[in-house]
Amino acid sequence: MDASFPKKEKLKSKILIDLLFKEGQSVSAFPLKLIYLQTTHDDEAVIKTGVSVSKRYFKNAVDRNRIKRLMREAYRLNKADFFNNSSTSYAFMILYLSKDGTTFEALNAKMKQLFEKFLATTSNT
Repeated sequence: MDASFPKKEKLKSKILIDLLFKEGQSVSAFPLKLIYLQTTHDDEAVIKTGVSVSKRYFKNAVDRNRIKRLMREAYRLNKADFFNNSSTSYAFMILYLSKDGTTFEALNAKMKQLFEKFLATTSNT
């Protein structure tokens, strides 16, 4: 798995997103929460990922979009380290839960912590 985030790896299916929130499990490393669901995809993508920031906490779209950009970049840089040899396909939704802004360094560290928790949880089951 390379360090890119192509279109085929983006979670866009409304049906899959609804199923993810209805039946998915979650792990969190504040201020991030990962909701995941083991699934199969039509294309060869192993993991499909979406990011979300609450409009309740960040009223301005500029602020929401900046945090989403930082989250996507942290995901892109870390996904190869954690999911390189994964054969199981998943759908991910990464949520930002804090009311406060963040820096890339803090978000990147929390993203690594979140993926470590995810791998620990899924290896136990």
